[in-house]
Amino acid sequence: MGVMRLGYVHVRVSDMGAAQHHYQEVLGLQRTDQRDGKVFFKGWDEWDHHSVVLEEGGAGLVKMAFKVEREEDLEELETRMAKFGVQLTRRHRNEEHAIGDAIEATLPSGHQVLLYHEAEVLGTSTGLLNPDPWPDGLLGIGVPRIDHLLVTAEDPHLFTRFFTEVLDFKISEKVVPELGSDQVLASWMFRSNTPHDIAVIPGPDAKLHHFAFYLEDWSSLLKAADVMSKTRTPIDVGPTRHGITRGETIYFFDPSGNRNEVFAGGYITYPDFPCITWTADQLGTGVFYHNRELNEAFTSVVS
Repeated sequence: MGVMRLGYVHVRVSDMGAAQHHYQEVLGLQRTDQRDGKVFFKGWDEWDHHSVVLEEGGAGLVKMAFKVEREEDLEELETRMAKFGVQLTRRHRNEEHAIGDAIEATLPSGHQVLLYHEAEVLGTSTGLLNPDPWPDGLLGIGVPRIDHLLVTAEDPHLFTRFFTEVLDFKISEKVVPELGSDQVLASWMFRSNTPHDIAVIPGPDAKLHHFAFYLEDWSSLLKAADVMSKTRTPIDVGPTRHGITRGETIYFFDPSGNRNEVFAGGYITYPDFPCITWTADQLGTGVFYHNRELNEAFTSVVS
């Protein structure tokens, strides 16, 4: 019961035309709808109506949305969130386009979190009957689905407490000031079976560090780097490997300055997955395993 996975990420963009070209032609997402100043996208291997929403108006995160397993979960999680002391708003069916009844919370960090159960289903591009491994006609990188997002908060410990105590997320990996400390400086948390559905690091409240799309393997990641170079897409870091999550990665920017990531590899998590701990003095190795150094701009540039 409770949260199953990341449902979608809703971000602002400064130029809708340039943003649509980036997410559709470079990343290879499919545009599913456009209304009320918003454009909706999904990956070719995603069932629901959208996993990315773009809205004109600068850059940064509007909200993150998580899908819950049962309709009844919304009521229980609403009670838990109220006890935690966050501000709540009920969203009625289709108030969020193609989404059923939902609850929106304003976290102490200022981030908006939407919980919902029902979404309009469009289906994957390969279907349910005798499917091929991938569809024809993929554009650009051809990402199959959204994977996770990482945000910043002035109090990552409190942010982590909300997700673990209220929404029952598990911590796959965390950073502490020193061995034996209970203070969480950063955390990677999951409800599905990936290394993380959401992560938080220290930084300004209500900001987005990046949101990420899944790729199958290192070869797919290298092809993605070729596509980025060919399309003159600004690469931030990579291709390289993380120590934390063991994932292979490229960070890059959309035309509005929102940081994206393509992420491959990583391990599988289960409800009994033990938390891996990193001390702050080894954070460079945790983030960028190959050169073992953390570029200050990587953590300070947010949207």
